[in-house]
Amino acid sequence: MALRRVAIVAGEESGDILGAGLMQALRVQNPEVEFVGMGGRRMIAQGLDSKYPLDRLSVMGLIEPLKRLPELLRIRSDLAKSFIDSQTELFIGIDSPDFNLGLAKRLKKKGIKTAHYVSPSVWAWRQGRIKSIRKSIDLMLTLLPFESKFYQEHQVPVKYVGHPLASEIPMDTDPLSARDRLALELNGEDKLLALLPGSRSAEIKHLVPVYLDAVKKIRLTEPELKIAFAAPNHNKAEQIRSFFDNEKFEVVVGETLDVIRASDLVLAASGTTTLEVMLVNRPLIVAYKADWLSYQIISRMVKVPYVSLPNLIAAKPLVNEYLQGTATAENLSRAVISMLTNNEIRETQSKAFTDMRQELQQPSSRLAAEAITDLMGH
Repeated sequence: MALRRVAIVAGEESGDILGAGLMQALRVQNPEVEFVGMGGRRMIAQGLDSKYPLDRLSVMGLIEPLKRLPELLRIRSDLAKSFIDSQTELFIGIDSPDFNLGLAKRLKKKGIKTAHYVSPSVWAWRQGRIKSIRKSIDLMLTLLPFESKFYQEHQVPVKYVGHPLASEIPMDTDPLSARDRLALELNGEDKLLALLPGSRSAEIKHLVPVYLDAVKKIRLTEPELKIAFAAPNHNKAEQIRSFFDNEKFEVVVGETLDVIRASDLVLAASGTTTLEVMLVNRPLIVAYKADWLSYQIISRMVKVPYVSLPNLIAAKPLVNEYLQGTATAENLSRAVISMLTNNEIRETQSKAFTDMRQELQQPSSRLAAEAITDLMGH
């Protein structure tokens, strides 16, 4: 049956990208479909009637969501009422599982079909959530190949669609064109270290001071190394700059992919950015810190040996990860110098990144739209 009204909710920039592609693909088969819910500029450009700004769901850890719980519950209740009252046929939650799965459960009880795009890391920690997921959704759409098996084992309808970024982000072996686009004052011989401390304020707060201390140590061995930070917006750029002391570093706003392309090496927080680095095929080191309490709680629940997506996909430690107590200036500076000077390490990463890219490169938006159309036909 043709879809007329679809509710769709994303709470992250990465979800906005996925949502826009899915909306476009759904409209091919359903030209008159209307989209309502919550998303960012890309989804709005595809016709979404967004009831709240995207960043209202951008919370991290365990403590920050608790502080904002009344607001989050109010938003979820308002969206649920709106979707039910307007006779929405289908709800699609994109990532943000703590918010979207609860919303899906309420809507499913009202007879609305529900799908979730981007598996929560239930295979990694809090595996008991699978029981609630089974009650909340009619279809799980996974981006990573190893996730589908977990859902199949737990009798949850699932479709692996690959990762859209693998098709959208071309592999780039030439940093010079990106350097020109960003107007970075670098010559052909300069080496550039890209620092990506994440998109959330708490990530920036914990990581930027460590990154800066590491740079001071790196400069003792690599005095000519150039540095560029990537910031998702101007507010986060100002937060990054607030940690600068005597030396002022380049902070590029809203062009994270080009910062990656322009670099010789990337030091990044864990998250979707590590996948982007893998797809562009740049050497990568991962460092991550959270507030003490959140880390203590989460680290005791995690059931996988890695946090970065390249390592999880490869099922082995291709990328060095420095987490919490090991994310020190000493460790990071040593890792950066080693990566800059060791061709073998870089070549091993590069070959593995190429192979994983091929595995992820599927017509994701089309496959997801077809799976949803099949769901609605049942």
